[in-house]
Amino acid sequence: MGTAAADGGRVVGKVTVTEADGKPAIGAEVVVYVVGYPEPPSTTVTTMTQKDRRFQPELVAITRDETVTFPNKDVFFHNVFSQSTTRPFDLGSFKRDEAKDKQFPSLGVVDVYCNIHPEMAATILVVPNQRHTRAAADGKFTIDGVRPGTWTVFAYTRRATRPASAKVTVVAGADVTAELALVRGAEPAHPNKYGEKYREPSKPYH
Repeated sequence: MGTAAADGGRVVGKVTVTEADGKPAIGAEVVVYVVGYPEPPSTTVTTMTQKDRRFQPELVAITRDETVTFPNKDVFFHNVFSQSTTRPFDLGSFKRDEAKDKQFPSLGVVDVYCNIHPEMAATILVVPNQRHTRAAADGKFTIDGVRPGTWTVFAYTRRATRPASAKVTVVAGADVTAELALVRGAEPAHPNKYGEKYREPSKPYH
């Protein structure tokens, strides 16, 4: 998260994530963020590594106009693409120890995939300010430097049908608490970058 404003307050709390059957969602990556006012982007470049046929992490939040880099740490080729309306792109294929970058100038949700490996899926949340953070493994979170006022705090995890939200009124120098709950389901199927079904593993891409 970006540098905290000196005259801001804090939003603290906990996010609970369950599967559709009501059981705890073990290992769910959760992002918590505040909306309601804009801030300039930081100079931070967020890394989403391709490793073990996964995007790591599989969920990130960035401020509008920030950049994400996608290094390939596997021994085989990967491709990174998105067909989202927020930021459609195709970085092409690249080999081990290569990285490609993309800037994100528009607010919204960007679902990212690999055209070679259908099991690889990730999400980038492009938000209006630097007041975002990742929840800890126990679901607890702290967002520093939130501007005084009444805002909405959201929590999101991949595979959730929608984010959870709560209204908070922030006072300078004080904490406000938000308790949020998410339910996630199965990973939805997605087409390749051509809008087609992925080929069988025995039919590799060239």
